[in-house]
Amino acid sequence: MARRPHPAARLEDAVRRRVNARLERRGWHERVSGYTGYGSVDRARVFARVTLSRTEPEERRTALTHAHDSLLDVAQRGWRVFLTAPATGVLVTVRLGAARASARSDRSGYVDVDLEGHGLPPGWQEASVAIDNGDSVTVSVLVVDPKVEVGLVSDIDDTVMITHLPRIFIAGWNTFVRSELVRQKVPGIASMYRALVAEDPRMPVFYLSTGAWNTAPALTRFLRRHDFPVGPMLLTDWGPTNTGWFRSGQEHKERELRRLVAEFPQISWVLVGDDGQHDPVIYGELAEEYPEEVEAICIRELTPAEQLLSSGLPVATDELLGKRADVPMLKAPNGYGLHQLLVTARGAHATGAERLPEGEVAKDQPGTAPQVRAHAIPDEDGGEEPRSA
Repeated sequence: MARRPHPAARLEDAVRRRVNARLERRGWHERVSGYTGYGSVDRARVFARVTLSRTEPEERRTALTHAHDSLLDVAQRGWRVFLTAPATGVLVTVRLGAARASARSDRSGYVDVDLEGHGLPPGWQEASVAIDNGDSVTVSVLVVDPKVEVGLVSDIDDTVMITHLPRIFIAGWNTFVRSELVRQKVPGIASMYRALVAEDPRMPVFYLSTGAWNTAPALTRFLRRHDFPVGPMLLTDWGPTNTGWFRSGQEHKERELRRLVAEFPQISWVLVGDDGQHDPVIYGELAEEYPEEVEAICIRELTPAEQLLSSGLPVATDELLGKRADVPMLKAPNGYGLHQLLVTARGAHATGAERLPEGEVAKDQPGTAPQVRAHAIPDEDGGEEPRSA
């Protein structure tokens, strides 16, 4: 017997039904928006959302994705992206190459579609996402090369962009009030990612976050503005679910990481996060379960002030120090230090040397991989990142 939805979800659905009915009486229309997808040469995954809009349906729009620079010049305050009216149960049709699939939007308007047999080669491709009223949008899809051996998964909050999560008031101010143009990047991370991609331009880069899909356009503009490598985002939906008041961000990350490992078994992943939330634990557990599929874990260490804002303590708690696994866990305060440690660790592994990367080496338990911390590396050129790719 199916369980009834959580009371919070039923309340949210009731409010949305009344709001949507009023908007439809005023002549609002269903519109579809798309997000960057990804896949292999055999199958692909495409994301989209259906909402109500006062704008008339339009054919062949282009979604705000990494592959379309001309649409990345509109900045706005964060609260505007959350004022949406999701359309539930709308049939969405996705076409990618020779593949075609349909799905209905969920209670928040989202669709997550798998397509098989698209027949497209590796590289950036385009998919068409359409609904029955004629509205359609073209989205970018990254088809990962089956010969690529290394991939990158990056957290966003406090890893590439300083947000001071999960302290709710500061996070809310940064997300809902401040203009996206004043958001700060973490020094050296973009330079590190560009250097890694320069080693093999086919390397896929995924941005995995507990942030809401509503923020995807703003995050895309931020990443483009600061010259991060292009790549799909794996975000989630905020608010009540069928089982509780809020979705579990930790479960979202764990689920998406395991899916990437299953979908790309030939890839060894570099996992990048920070010690302000649960990244060390999540990454450590994945590495313990799949030691051959994780090359290294890179953890950006928050400053004492950032830790205080993030967790209420000036240092990382024991839980956030990470689960021990048989892969290197590298720690540094910025991307410059993390890249230095990663390069050194790779060199030591390639030569079979037992020497650890230079820096402050943490004391470890016998039989576990070392945790290595780099000394702080000052920002160059007044905080601007040197071009490495």
